[in-house]
Amino acid sequence: MTDPARAAQAVAQRLGARRPAVAIVLGSGLGFLADEVRDPLRIRYADIPGFPEPGVAGHKGELVAGLLEKVPVLVQAGRFHLYEGHDAATAALPVRVFARLGVKTLIVTNAAGGIRPTFGSGTLMLIADHINLMFRNPLVGPVLKGEERFPDMSDPYDRELRTLAREAAREAHVALEEGVYVALLGPSYETPAEVRMLARLGADAVGMSTVPEVIAARALGIRCLGFSIVTNPASGLTAQPLSHQEVLAASAAAGTGLVTVVKGVLRRLS
Repeated sequence: MTDPARAAQAVAQRLGARRPAVAIVLGSGLGFLADEVRDPLRIRYADIPGFPEPGVAGHKGELVAGLLEKVPVLVQAGRFHLYEGHDAATAALPVRVFARLGVKTLIVTNAAGGIRPTFGSGTLMLIADHINLMFRNPLVGPVLKGEERFPDMSDPYDRELRTLAREAAREAHVALEEGVYVALLGPSYETPAEVRMLARLGADAVGMSTVPEVIAARALGIRCLGFSIVTNPASGLTAQPLSHQEVLAASAAAGTGLVTVVKGVLRRLS
């Protein structure tokens, strides 16, 4: 496993006097949010030890530091998925770097399939909880400095931050649903039978990311806020076949509402 301290040192050298308070992880098709950052400093993954290049369309390969709603942020444009062959520790490496840079709040975003029948394409879902069906955990192995061995996961997505998100959505007249996100290993989409199973387990949306990052963040004492853009109904709910291009297009179309809510939360944090 790559030493998070080495990666953090490389990023800190590039940041100089900048001190990010909030980190934002961008999901598929949401890279445009990085363009909203003012006074941006871009750090290529190639310049960070242990950071692989993203291998999925819709994911850039850079960290962007700057200001968003006057809050110093560090935006991760391009995440590392387990289905690319990475282990859970690699997927969580950026979060461990964020913690060493002093980040106290993590905002995670993703594109997901809608399991709840009322979740059509373009639905913005505030993540209330998650189910880990990846059967991978980034905390397996020796306990790293600053991490809990057995972190409490009773409130993985911070209640106060979710309240701020709902307030921001109401103020901006952005429709915001709330539900449970389930993470599977991927990369194949789910079968109709699997979607019916996930619905019975209590899941409202399904994807292939986010959970390893949140687990690592909670072990480090970082507060988390999560959003899913439902890009399509999950398999079996409609007769339409699924495609990654559809995911990217739907993310871009619904991204304006997400950006509005995230900015509203940041204003309240500032």
